Amino acid sequence: MLLVNAIEARDVHKVYRRYGRQKRFATLKSALLSGSVLRDLRPDAVFEALKGVSFDVPAGKTLGIVGRNGSGKSTMLKLVAGIGKPTSGTVRVQGRVSALIELGAGFHPEISGRENVFINGLMLGLSRRDIARRFDDIVRFAELEEFIDAPVKTYSSGMYVRLGFAVAINVDPDVLLVDEVLAVGDETFTHKCLDKFADFKRRGRTVLLVTHSLDLVTRFCDEAIWLDAGVVRAQGDPKRVIDAYLMDVARAENQQLASVPETQPVAAGDEPQDMFRASEGQVSGTGEVHFRIDSLNLVEGTYKLDVAAHRLDGTPYDYHRLLYTFRVKSGLKEAGIFRPPHRWSFSGGVRMSGL
Repeated sequence: MLLVNAIEARDVHKVYRRYGRQKRFATLKSALLSGSVLRDLRPDAVFEALKGVSFDVPAGKTLGIVGRNGSGKSTMLKLVAGIGKPTSGTVRVQGRVSALIELGAGFHPEISGRENVFINGLMLGLSRRDIARRFDDIVRFAELEEFIDAPVKTYSSGMYVRLGFAVAINVDPDVLLVDEVLAVGDETFTHKCLDKFADFKRRGRTVLLVTHSLDLVTRFCDEAIWLDAGVVRAQGDPKRVIDAYLMDVARAENQQLASVPETQPVAAGDEPQDMFRASEGQVSGTGEVHFRIDSLNLVEGTYKLDVAAHRLDGTPYDYHRLLYTFRVKSGLKEAGIFRPPHRWSFSGGVRMSGL
């Protein structure tokens, strides 16, 4: 069975002005009559956020877009949402769209949450009858039963986001667009959002997700795209795409670490004025001291190292603070810093595999 595409992007380019013109015109007429509006625009005064991006999202599938800040992820999502148009190329979307981009951006601070729910629902294409039917679910999901009739300007940022999310998610869209909204809110609400995404997926809705949470992409997405400086660097299986992205991130980090001199300045603290000269005179002669750790068992990550030599009373002879950096790589995606040698045992005849 041939799947119909819910989203189609074809050779999408998006160009922004990097900064305003230095010359100012008194009126639009004078600017047009001068004939120099476009002629005076230098090539370095524009920024190409997207450079020929193409992809399809079949109906009922979930696509994740990953990449560094400034790679064009949010720009692409806004074009799919209809917030702006491509400079060239085409973006087509089938069905009702709900965008979790700037949650609550359409809320009016002076009126109540109840009134804002109805206004936002109408903006998203619902009738007043539809909104009234879903109103209790929206308020319950946002956990704002006690505050729904208070002016929105009295809400905390978390309450604001929860209400915006609840409205957008309960519109029951055919296509859901999500941009990093899970970065805001407490852990309990985040889990509710994840459960809602899973429900959307089970019901065959289409989701386009922009996020820095790579685990979220591998967990929910059928495919992934890696955007880099407005260009698609990889597209396909989420794990393959994310592995390629992480390898590039690690490569860039290693290049950056290699280019930083080990004797870079550090923040002022309790270290000696000259960090490479002992502040105490009880040491004489020259030589080397070797300190060896047979097994440190650090989890994956980038670490900075302090090295110091002290007297028994704690007075430093020498102190190198945050001058050395190294990176640990591992196929095990564990949390924390240290993974001590350990083993598992279970009582009652319980057996576990994979630990």
